[in-house]
Amino acid sequence: MSNVALNIGGRTFTVACAEGEEDHVSGLGRMIDAKLSAMGELSGQSETRMLLFAALLLADEVHDARAQPADEPAPPLPEPAPAPGLPANSAEKLEAIAIRLENLASRLES
Repeated sequence: MSNVALNIGGRTFTVACAEGEEDHVSGLGRMIDAKLSAMGELSGQSETRMLLFAALLLADEVHDARAQPADEPAPPLPEPAPAPGLPANSAEKLEAIAIRLENLASRLES
């Protein structure tokens, strides 16, 4: 196992990953950070809320990509780094993460 430091929304998160997956995980972190940067100033938001927003935006892109008719090319999704060997169920995993984050945010707000 390796550890990767991700800078997301001005905060550093250390996550574990399999050997050889460091570049892929770093690229995913940059993608999340880019989503947050595009949203503008989020300094008043908690980490949970900030990451929830990023997850929802990414899940929305996945949803839109799936909704495109097969004969219509989907707009390209931003990908800061190549992702060789990306699992086929990545979209489902992102959606599950978004749902979990939304549930956590709801509990924190209650």
